[in-house]
Amino acid sequence: MEVILLEDVKSLGKKGELVKVNDGYARNFLLKKKLGVEATAKNRNELKLQKQHEEKVALEKLEDAKAFAEELKEKSVTVSIKTGSGGRSFGSVSTKEVALAAKEQLGYELDKKKMVLNEPIKSPGVYMMPIKLHQKVTGELKVVVKEA
Repeated sequence: MEVILLEDVKSLGKKGELVKVNDGYARNFLLKKKLGVEATAKNRNELKLQKQHEEKVALEKLEDAKAFAEELKEKSVTVSIKTGSGGRSFGSVSTKEVALAAKEQLGYELDKKKMVLNEPIKSPGVYMMPIKLHQKVTGELKVVVKEA
């Protein structure tokens, strides 16, 4: 019997896949626990339409991420850092501070976990911070660090 999986099933397949299984396994486990539906013509057509819709939504998200990355290139945020005598800094600028500054100054909700900080920012200056907006798109935000 062919079954369309509604959820990921360990050692069988992922959600949306069409798999061939024994009749008893399908009736007594997959269909009973609503992990899959029988692969009738109607259900196959619905699966096809659902996959087309998911591809369209994924493409739209990719385009939005690319547009947002272009928009971020032109923007910058200013963050201050406490410094002592001789220009030595106390602590460093974190991604949390940059995310808060972006929200206050630009109105953007940026996820601090998606910001890539290769080395800590411990001195005043201008830095380019990569931000992962999508699996395939990484934008850059200019971060200006000033002495407080």
